[in-house]
Amino acid sequence: MKATFFITYVMVDGWAGVSLEILRIRAFVLYHLKNFFLVKTEKDREEAMDPGSICFYWSEPRIQLYFLLGLVYAAVTPLLLPFILVFFALGYVVYRHQIINVYHQRYESGAQFWPNVHLRIIVALIASQLLLLGLLSTKGLEEATPVLLVLPILTFWFHKYCTHRYKPAFVRNPLQEAMRKDTLEHAREPNFDLKSYLADSYLHPVFKSDDVDKFYVAEDPGAEEVIVATKRQSRRTTPVQSKYDGSDRLSVPDSIPER
Repeated sequence: MKATFFITYVMVDGWAGVSLEILRIRAFVLYHLKNFFLVKTEKDREEAMDPGSICFYWSEPRIQLYFLLGLVYAAVTPLLLPFILVFFALGYVVYRHQIINVYHQRYESGAQFWPNVHLRIIVALIASQLLLLGLLSTKGLEEATPVLLVLPILTFWFHKYCTHRYKPAFVRNPLQEAMRKDTLEHAREPNFDLKSYLADSYLHPVFKSDDVDKFYVAEDPGAEEVIVATKRQSRRTTPVQSKYDGSDRLSVPDSIPER
């Protein structure tokens, strides 16, 4: 049993951690303490019952650690794999329920952290492949080592392909949003300096240098804001058909009303 420690670690930290996540004993005890000592109004009760949001800063790295252990020990001690699979199965069911029905998501990052997760998964794959090469070379199978050398190369090539193909989607706005920005800027500021504005116009708000997304810029502090009507239909949050025809084409009215 070369992986006794990690099997015990997965059972104690992984399985027990998932069980405690679904029970939420800490939140249960804290709620009753706040309800007994601090709650005086309905607002205080609502704040005491707030479940908060999922802690990505410690739950996501722990999942990546188990993924790395599964890949590394798949070549050395495959007996660890069933325990890892049970953890991922339990974690999928529990965290899916918690995110949908319990936690209140306080922010939406637009999957900005996924490129980092992808990179760490690729690093774990390459580490597992190099470990497999070393293990086979020590077992007297040196003739298989040159054949398996292509695995890290193909994995690295796949990472470069994914970076070139999908990473721009995380740092650039969709074409519909870019067209909407152009329409608004042209209608509100016909004499705007386009070249200087394009420096960071189509970047995601997370990567912008300004803290606030500017909707209009006016030299006169007393100038009124111009309202521009655009056609845009939400495909995720609109419960019924929009009053517009659902076309993605943007249009600007001939006369722009001011208020």
